[in-house]
Parts: sequence; structure tokens; C-alpha cells
Amino acid sequence: MAELATIARPYAEALFSAGKADAAALKAQVDALAALAADAGLRQFADNPKVAAVQVFDLVAGIALQKGLSLDPRVGNLLRTVIDNGRLAALPEVAAQFTALANSQSGVSDAAVESAFPIEGGALAEVVATLEKRFARKLNATVTVVPQLIGGIRVTVGDEVLDTSVKARLEQMKAALTA
Repeated sequence: MAELATIARPYAEALFSAGKADAAALKAQVDALAALAADAGLRQFADNPKVAAVQVFDLVAGIALQKGLSLDPRVGNLLRTVIDNGRLAALPEVAAQFTALANSQSGVSDAAVESAFPIEGGALAEVVATLEKRFARKLNATVTVVPQLIGGIRVTVGDEVLDTSVKARLEQMKAALTA
């Protein structure tokens, strides 16, 4: 997927430079459009040579409007440019790269927390505070329940992984016993 990342980078950087001050608001819109662009039916419609780019834009903008999303002109321009260049499939990667740029500007990183059980409220706040100390930066945590972990959590921040799950410990014990 390096090619898709290479294609998406200029779009993400252009939107970021156009909307640095409003990066948080633009991020929500770009993420919503990326979710729409991930739909295989929409991409098949967009890839049809008999369908004009303006029709694809009108369809995507219409769906976004139905979902209550009013597009900022900068995001609308991004969408129009992506569609005109036949790069609708790259929109999810554009959103990911835009998020990374916005996070680096604000000094925040996204943390994917996988837990065997739901973590809510005060417990989540404690976990996030501990993780922020461990990773030495502010974190936006999203929690996913993964029952296969048995217990504990697995945290991914960028390319760093902290795995304190029971499953990981059992695998370590298995490796030690069979070595």
C-alpha cells in the first residue's frame, strides 16, 4: 500500500496547509468522507467510465448532506479534486495522513486500546493517564473489545505496541517452555 500512501500524501498536505487553524473540524469531515469512499458500491459507481465526475461529486455530497454533514469549502474542494483525478479510493488514506498531520501539530497521538473487557468512564481516564506517562505524550484513545486477549490490554500508538494481555503472556510462557 505504499503506492496509495504516496498518492494520498499531497492531498492530505494540501488540505492541512489550507486549514491548519481548523484542523479538528476538517478532520471530522474528512473522516466521514473517507467512510463513504470506503464503500465498494460507491467506488464501483465512481469508476464507471459512463459516469461524469460531477455526478460522483453530487452523489457523495448528497449522501454526506443526508447524514447531516455540511462540507467546508476546503473539504469540498478536496473531494472534487480527488474525484476529478480518479482517486476516490485514496480518500481513506488521505484521511489517515491528514489525521497524522493534525495530531503532530497538536502534539497528540492516536492510541488504539484493545481490551478483553469494556473500559469506561473513570477506569478509562486512569488507563489513559498511565499510558500518557508511559508514551510521554497526550493520547486520543479508542477502545476496542477483543475477547481473545483473555485479560489485560494491548495498546498501539503509531508503531509502538505495549501488550500486557494474558494471551501475550501465555504465548511468552509457551515459547519459553518449548525452547
